[in-house]
Amino acid sequence: MQIQSLSGKWEFRQSGTGEWLPASVPGGVHTDLLALDRIPDPFVGDNEKQVMWVAETSWEYRHTFTVDATIVSEDKVFLACDGLDTLAEVMLNGQPLGKAGNMFRQYRWEVTDLLQDGENQLLIDFPSPVAYAVSRQAERPLKTVNQFVDGGPYLRKAPCQFGWDWGPSLAPIGIWQDIRLEGCSTARLDDIHLRQQHSDDTVTVSATVEVEQWESTSLTAVMHIAAPDGTEQIAQVEIKDGTATLSIPIEHPQLWWPNGYGEQPLYQVRVVLMADGKTCDTRSYQIGLRTIELRQEKDEWGTSFVFVVNGVPVFAKGSNWIPADSFPTRISDAHLEHLISSAAASHQNMLRVWGGGFYEEERFYDLCDKYGILVWQDFIFACSIYPLDETAFLDNLLAEVVDNVRRLRHRASLALWCGNNEMEWGWAAWGWAPPDLTETEEACIAGLMQRFSWARDVFGPMQARLQPLPDWKVLRDAYLKYFHTTLPAWVAKLDPDTPYWPSSPSSNTPFEDVNGYEQGDIHYWGVWHGREPFTAYRKALPRFVSEFGFQSLPPLETVKAFAEEADWNMTSYIMEHHQRGNHGNGLIIAQMTDTYRMPKDFPSLVYLSMVLQAEGIRNGVEHWRRNMQRVYGTLYWQLNDCWPVASWSSIDYFGRWKALHYAAKRFYAPLLLSVEDEDGKMGVHVTSDLQERWEGTVRWSLETLSGQTLAQGEKTVSAGPLASTHIDTLDFGTQVSDANRREVVFVCELWQGEERLALTVTPFIPSKHLSLTDPELAVDISLEGQRVKTAVTAASLARHVELSIAGADVTFDDNYFDLPAGRTLTVTCLLPDGWDIDQVRSMFRVRSLYDSFA
Repeated sequence: MQIQSLSGKWEFRQSGTGEWLPASVPGGVHTDLLALDRIPDPFVGDNEKQVMWVAETSWEYRHTFTVDATIVSEDKVFLACDGLDTLAEVMLNGQPLGKAGNMFRQYRWEVTDLLQDGENQLLIDFPSPVAYAVSRQAERPLKTVNQFVDGGPYLRKAPCQFGWDWGPSLAPIGIWQDIRLEGCSTARLDDIHLRQQHSDDTVTVSATVEVEQWESTSLTAVMHIAAPDGTEQIAQVEIKDGTATLSIPIEHPQLWWPNGYGEQPLYQVRVVLMADGKTCDTRSYQIGLRTIELRQEKDEWGTSFVFVVNGVPVFAKGSNWIPADSFPTRISDAHLEHLISSAAASHQNMLRVWGGGFYEEERFYDLCDKYGILVWQDFIFACSIYPLDETAFLDNLLAEVVDNVRRLRHRASLALWCGNNEMEWGWAAWGWAPPDLTETEEACIAGLMQRFSWARDVFGPMQARLQPLPDWKVLRDAYLKYFHTTLPAWVAKLDPDTPYWPSSPSSNTPFEDVNGYEQGDIHYWGVWHGREPFTAYRKALPRFVSEFGFQSLPPLETVKAFAEEADWNMTSYIMEHHQRGNHGNGLIIAQMTDTYRMPKDFPSLVYLSMVLQAEGIRNGVEHWRRNMQRVYGTLYWQLNDCWPVASWSSIDYFGRWKALHYAAKRFYAPLLLSVEDEDGKMGVHVTSDLQERWEGTVRWSLETLSGQTLAQGEKTVSAGPLASTHIDTLDFGTQVSDANRREVVFVCELWQGEERLALTVTPFIPSKHLSLTDPELAVDISLEGQRVKTAVTAASLARHVELSIAGADVTFDDNYFDLPAGRTLTVTCLLPDGWDIDQVRSMFRVRSLYDSFA
């Protein structure tokens, strides 16, 4: 096969206008207009509102090219479009090729007879996705989330691009992935299905090959497999009736493991299609040798929900992934690797590719393979009712599923296919179907509303929200058929080796106990949306937590990217514009007052919001890891951002680690030291993801804020593999009272030999009531190679110590940590490019909780 790329310089214009402007492909209208300074940066201030017209308008792209001689010499030529976003009509040299209506599909058209000598012109018309959605909604209304454009579910386009509770409404339009000519002679590879058979000390890799052939001649398929050390094995077979299966046994295989459980050796597979000794086509793949299952077995709490890799149960430690930019063609390889490697650096082993975004590009899954990150892959449906009873819509979905399952099924990182995000929950609890109320309950509500204004305030909006669509039953039946029969059958045929799950959350029993604790996965949003305290997490004991979260502001440097200093106020117009969650900033402040004193200024508020977020998620994860015999996975919402915003992310849009990400590195550590505090009692636990028993020591002390030891002790630890071990529960009821509880804390450390692995500080009251004094933090900064080494010491307890270097974005190996009096903690970071150690010393900044109010 010969390839001629058509990516690069194009032209575009608004439909109906005469001016053609320069464009870049892959790209889109927004990014092309930005490059020409035709629109303001929509991420700054409220400029988003000034560019809404772009998605409400139709656009055209054109490209003039000459066909390469190598392409012309082939028997057949195809135009391959890997990503057209979203509605498109394609013409070549004035002749229509076809229409597209799905940004997640590849479109191919044969163009052999349409190409001409000299110049050829490719024209693609992109009708407005917003106009289409609105028109379809007028014909037949569907329900969706508040931030979403009405009618959005009619389009096979990333739902969040129309707006979400953390993202802007900036629906891209254009050619968002590669576009090219493919020249083929005799035959081409149509599909390759790689599978593995594991037995004893051998893994047999097989490839079932399907070809498209238009010349009658003998064909041969050859498979090459290169081991991580470069050693190659080869097999070949003659193709008969358009298909063949090859297999290669790999002796003494190097198994692929999730991050923290082993290494990630990768094998390179190449399949070559030959005809009469000449190469017709080639495909290349990267694979890891491993088995995976979703183990669901009856136990004393219901039914387990455990991912098992190579026979080993894996506690899923991770987060939810959203598109890394509202304009995905701007995501650089370096930024993408920073995000994935940061997940791995914080000991995460799973990312859930959320169903409101898109199926990610190959480079994303390459990185997950490389770093040992399992992928929970949602199909792209989220929080909406879709027209799953329409034949054309289903036909479009089938092509989408075939394209993407075939594309991803060989991935070592692929752990699960999940039908959708929160749609089953919507049908069960969001008023998409009539509420299951008795006549007595309905009469009671009606009576209350008639008598009391508060009842009208409470139940009025609820009743409006709970008005089902006239055809709700048809749509619910279509949902049930698609996600519980049709889609799992497609997946089972295309990829029988990867588990399927119908929805998230789900109990796997349609519409029943959707967020239940006995089986399946849950989304726990009581702490955020329900304004529950962080300790509420400790009352929840589900089988797997696939969403939970708490918001914070991004770092101040990120706030500066969208807000002038005059707008640095939590309730300013601009700050609220960059807060898409309902009452989000107010929820942050309300929860903050439970734990901390009100900050003295806006920079302190930013810092404290991040600390608050980290503490909240820590409470949940530590509790669930302590109960890992019952709960076997936590995926917090969310890892990343698509624009600069207040959100649930642990890494902001620019790649800056927030306090939560540093906390994740601690609470996802393979050996977790955690303390369960209640009524003056301190329960000490060590949770281990190691596959062998671990021996060490826990040392504890009851001490004053100034470092005076009131009581202390230590215990030898023998932590079982893949288990949580209760070390001791210490009762300080007689030593801590109202008279001194503001002055004392419980300090616990985990040691192995002379190395301290973890340190925790647990107060007996909310931190806002601690009698904190200036900890007089001292830093000793030196340079070791290309790493800056900083030793931090406190004269009295310093909570949530933040380190930074003004003018440089650096990632420390620890940050936002507690430092008791008299102890020293040493952290490092890379020396910023072009800096020397004196510059670092002059620009080094350190603060703690005390500085946020004093």
